[in-house]
Amino acid sequence: MEGDEEIHSCVIKLRANPQRRRDKVYIGCGAGFGGDRPIAALKLLERVKELNYLVLECLAERTLVDRYQAMASGGDGFDPRISEWMSALLPLAVERGTCVITNMGAMDPIGAQDKVLEIASSLRLSITVAVAHEVAMNTSGPSSSSQRPYISEGGISTYLGAAPIVRCLEMYKPQVIITSRVADAALFLGPMVYELGWNWDDLELLAQGSLAGHLLECGCQLTGGYFMHPGDKQRDASFLQLLDLSLPFAEVSSDGEVCVAKPDATGGVLNFSTCAEQLLYEIGDPSAYITPDVVLDIRDVTFKSFSSSRVLCTGTKASVQSVPKTLLRLVPKECGWKGWGEISYGGHGCVKRARAAEFLVRSWIEEVYPGASSCIFSYIIGLDSLKASGHQDIIAMESSADLRLRMDGLFEHKEEAFQFTKEFTALYTNGPAGGGGISTGYKREIILQKQLVERDNIFWRTGVKCSDTTGNIRNQDDIVEDHLQEPVLVKAISAPLENASAPAPAGVKIPLYEVAHSRAGDKGNDLNFSIIPHFPEDVERLKTIITPKWVKEVLSPLLNPSSFPDTDAIVKRDKWVEENVKVEIYEVRGIHSLNFVVRNILDGGVNCSRRIDRHGKTISDVILSQQVVLP
Repeated sequence: MEGDEEIHSCVIKLRANPQRRRDKVYIGCGAGFGGDRPIAALKLLERVKELNYLVLECLAERTLVDRYQAMASGGDGFDPRISEWMSALLPLAVERGTCVITNMGAMDPIGAQDKVLEIASSLRLSITVAVAHEVAMNTSGPSSSSQRPYISEGGISTYLGAAPIVRCLEMYKPQVIITSRVADAALFLGPMVYELGWNWDDLELLAQGSLAGHLLECGCQLTGGYFMHPGDKQRDASFLQLLDLSLPFAEVSSDGEVCVAKPDATGGVLNFSTCAEQLLYEIGDPSAYITPDVVLDIRDVTFKSFSSSRVLCTGTKASVQSVPKTLLRLVPKECGWKGWGEISYGGHGCVKRARAAEFLVRSWIEEVYPGASSCIFSYIIGLDSLKASGHQDIIAMESSADLRLRMDGLFEHKEEAFQFTKEFTALYTNGPAGGGGISTGYKREIILQKQLVERDNIFWRTGVKCSDTTGNIRNQDDIVEDHLQEPVLVKAISAPLENASAPAPAGVKIPLYEVAHSRAGDKGNDLNFSIIPHFPEDVERLKTIITPKWVKEVLSPLLNPSSFPDTDAIVKRDKWVEENVKVEIYEVRGIHSLNFVVRNILDGGVNCSRRIDRHGKTISDVILSQQVVLP
């Protein structure tokens, strides 16, 4: 690999004489997570001809652990779907001059680079592929093996900022940039800094650019995906409208003006409500949303619809602590062995049979490994697996005719997890009647421990390789300038916001979803959910009801070890909640909303949780299904 072999620290260094290359830059989101749809990204490329950049954000804590485990067992450390994505996108992206930026490099960005070059050669495309990745250092220099110097030892990765991407654009003018763990918003901020002539001390501009990145980073969540809700008059949409959902893009000006948009005449929804949900998604404290490049204060952000396809985003500023002194590092650590089993019961008395099966499996494993039952969570899919029903509701639902028992344990030793699967399978001939469809499994679980590391102890480098139309891969020092043309702009037409026109009724019991909408997400073991009222002024009344005590009472059933906890289990649970679960409530003035952070509620987080919804995403509807009486 040739190119910028110099190793850089993450200490912020101002750009020397940055040049403004455009007055506006157009950046699309082609993927919002590792399971997104390449065909949707291709449609965005086809529909929005002015796109300068297309970002594929495909890396999260879950997928990072997946890549670490795959690499440790001899597999690929990069996203295995990169071939599928690049085969679909490269021909049109190269034709249009749209640069593709992605963090699909994960643990092995140079392996991903070679794979992309292989795809390009098979398509007879001549392209330049740059990489930007973390480098592990010790006192004598790079500490990784000479064969794979781009892989951090032990699977350690740190959230890098936008600087490595800017460096790639300055040095190589590539068609593709592949990164290791670059922060989501920074993937989008990098091309803004490069194209618009910003510098690292233009904090208000960096804040607006990072806002755009944050809004775009989850793809269709901004344009109506994960928003449509039948029966909710504020969020209802037809199946066909959801089918024609479009990925979003942003138009960002050199003065920091940000408009998010979707192609005209596409399905989905882009409005105040969809922007508000994405704004609060997984941000924690809205006065100090930390990214590697700038700490944002989003409390006064607001949105104005110019049309059904364009929304102006204003009000972001740099926080009091404008730039973080440390960066977040993720360190893989073994946390035990997961063992799980599922079995279905149907017809008369199926709930009682599922309860009997749970009792038997817990008792059997106790005979072999005393104390192992305490490592197990169990729940009934179709009854209470999401804890959206109260205990009385469960009793009333015991006439259910179709359900599935799931038991999920996190054990210290592999032998215990394996034994659990054997005991569960024994239900076929030793359990209650009519059970079927058993499935079991076990695996080692890895969590990512979080550390804050000083910027001068974190290092990165870039590099480049090229392919040509003869099918060969070559290093290239003399790289031609990109050939993008400035788009012809179409003036947007004003359109009203879509909020409720009247406050929610007072003094009557109503479900919270009639008052507000919500989205939930996770950060490690912590839950983040929003409450966004349909009628903005209702936020004052909601503040009197949704208190830390209220949140704990609603969410404490998530920690039940069984669908049928006894009194002692509930007392033990409530004591643990009081001592360990903390609720933080933040008001976001610009959008008249509340943001909640609930600490230590997700059973250890996505990589080791025993809950069926490891991310806690369904908790938004657990919250919204609660009955409230507004003053």
